[in-house]
Amino acid sequence: MKAVLSQNGEINVAEIPAPVLEDGFVLVETEYSAISPGTEMMMNGANRPKPIVLGYSAAGIIRSRGKGMEHWPEGQRVACYGGPYAKHAEWLLMPQHLMVPVPEHVRPLEASTVGLGAIAVHAVRQADLKFGETLVLIGAGILGQLIAQIARAAGCRVIVYDLLEARCSIAESLGIRHIAVNPEQVSSHLEQLTAGMGADAVMICAGGKSGGLVDQALEWVRNQGKVLLVGDVKADFSRELMFGKEAQVLISRAGGPGRYDPVYEKQGIDYPYGYVRWTEGRNMAEYIRLIAEGDIQVGPLISKVFPLERSADAFRQYAQSPAELLGAVLAYPVTGVQEAEPAAAQAHEGQ
Repeated sequence: MKAVLSQNGEINVAEIPAPVLEDGFVLVETEYSAISPGTEMMMNGANRPKPIVLGYSAAGIIRSRGKGMEHWPEGQRVACYGGPYAKHAEWLLMPQHLMVPVPEHVRPLEASTVGLGAIAVHAVRQADLKFGETLVLIGAGILGQLIAQIARAAGCRVIVYDLLEARCSIAESLGIRHIAVNPEQVSSHLEQLTAGMGADAVMICAGGKSGGLVDQALEWVRNQGKVLLVGDVKADFSRELMFGKEAQVLISRAGGPGRYDPVYEKQGIDYPYGYVRWTEGRNMAEYIRLIAEGDIQVGPLISKVFPLERSADAFRQYAQSPAELLGAVLAYPVTGVQEAEPAAAQAHEGQ
């Protein structure tokens, strides 16, 4: 089967062995897989001498089931998250807690972002925001845009700050009322919304060279508020600022409880619902529900759809002009599917 490989900083589509069905797993034929502009660009930039398969978020159709997975019907469309199972590849071997059903009216193009969505949902949970509280979100890339919409759907007041006016305009078009393209505008919004008390939480979704953002976040957060690091942010900050406000500086790890736990992910043993309310899998399901019920919009965040064979072009564009590419998805030819995807078709025509 074809898959997207990274080796020595180069992206290639290569043939690798297709997965073999096992007990406790299903085989999924991939329709779309979403690129993570943060994690995957960082992995590709590591210049590893041995090839690795990239990707961790996809959508596709169950084609066959192993023993113990009979409750997953063949032909069911599912959203899949979590390497090394979900990836940029034509076939995926998926355990039950790393996939969720996709309702018929939800486009697989959008469902393929479930990995980013679970990360966004978990970040909002980690901030422990309550109805009516105020969030400042630094960085309006695709992950920041999803977090902003999810927090707004939860009844929070959201301020989105990004130096790129175009990204702030997208957030505004998706229902975010308070946007800022400079720190002064953030401070002005906080004065109006909190009477100068500060945000209940500040999330940093910016990556790369983002020195000073944690200190800036500590300036904006209220006494005993939270600063949450979601992007690839260096955790350098002033102890004096943190101590002065008794603020918490937290890190949000991936999609929620269960991630990286082989007992949960590979063996399929769930955490008790009464003790761990929001696991990785339940966060995935909640994200798909938000799309299905119209509480968040994902389509406007997908800038381009690239055929699998042109995946190198997608990574090249992220590296050379990231401001022009908010979200990118890879498309796969799928047997027996005659589904119309207007946005995907338009994106392909525009390449």
